[in-house]
Amino acid sequence: MIKKGIDIFSRVFVGGLFIFSGLIKLNDPIGTKIKLEEYFDVFSADFGSFFELFIPIALPLGLVLIVLEVVLGIAVLINYKMKTATWVLLSLMVFFTFLTFYSAYFNKVTDCGCFGDAIPLTPWESFYKDIILMVFVLHLFWYRKRFEPMLRSRPGHFIIGAVTVISFGLGIYAIQHLPYIDFRPYKIGASIPENMIAEETPKLQYTFKGSDGELIESDKFLMPDDGYEYISSMVANPKKSTPKITDYQVLGIDGEDFTQESFEGAKLILVFYDTQKANKEHIKDIAALVNGLDAAIKPIVLTSASESDFEALRHEYQLAVPYYQTDATVLKAMIRSNPGVMLFKHGVVLGKWHYNDVPLAEAINELAL
Repeated sequence: MIKKGIDIFSRVFVGGLFIFSGLIKLNDPIGTKIKLEEYFDVFSADFGSFFELFIPIALPLGLVLIVLEVVLGIAVLINYKMKTATWVLLSLMVFFTFLTFYSAYFNKVTDCGCFGDAIPLTPWESFYKDIILMVFVLHLFWYRKRFEPMLRSRPGHFIIGAVTVISFGLGIYAIQHLPYIDFRPYKIGASIPENMIAEETPKLQYTFKGSDGELIESDKFLMPDDGYEYISSMVANPKKSTPKITDYQVLGIDGEDFTQESFEGAKLILVFYDTQKANKEHIKDIAALVNGLDAAIKPIVLTSASESDFEALRHEYQLAVPYYQTDATVLKAMIRSNPGVMLFKHGVVLGKWHYNDVPLAEAINELAL
């Protein structure tokens, strides 16, 4: 009875977690691509330039890994080809556990991306999660021969095939448009100026050793003259005392700060993280949108491209819009589209559009009223 209970729990826990993780990443495959590129950059510096070969294929590779997560989760839940499924599960877990340990121990990547932007985890949290998950994956692997298929071969093949096709379809749609659910602090309805302010004023939590040798935690500094030995200090409740947005900054070509100006009135924000890799097919649609805007809506471009690169693109497509410098990582967090279109009003995000969905000027004018 206990064995059966452990078997069921292991299947449901592992399968459910893989499905949950995969679905969150299917919501935003571009985010997984960005995270993989970050890992490949780190590995190419630490282990050799060979890993640079994977950077151009980070998106399709990431999508395959995401779909594999979902498919493995379903396979475990229905006991589909458990001998093969558990081998693949174990291989993935060994790889991911190494990845999270390496990131945590050497402080290489600050967020593993296990659950996308929905549930940010520190590298050590990710590693501990993988260790716990590994216990149950090892249980499934060790006893893989006693898991009988819940369905006959044909229905099992159909379910796994359907899940694979649907998962790829969901991922491709999210890539060609925008994430179904936006978990980032730049989502529609968010106030960027408010998200740049912490919920609480940072407060230090001190640890002292008393005269009796006991450790004492206090929000006040206790004086050595009173018999207290200072041990350490840390910020209490760092999540609430750290703003959701810490790195949004808009700079002119000469270095002048235009961050506050970007929040004034209605602004149509055109995002180009990289002019070399930007999709050029719809820039004419963006130019037409700009030309049809009401005078009260000011268009500006935010880019991390060099001045010469953006000037070349601007003249080629007749995009007569002032442009400013913003960090590429920030721009990728703002919108998963290069180029992308956003509408601000007093710093509140009113709309976001992928380059495949550039809106008409009339829609923007009405929305900004």
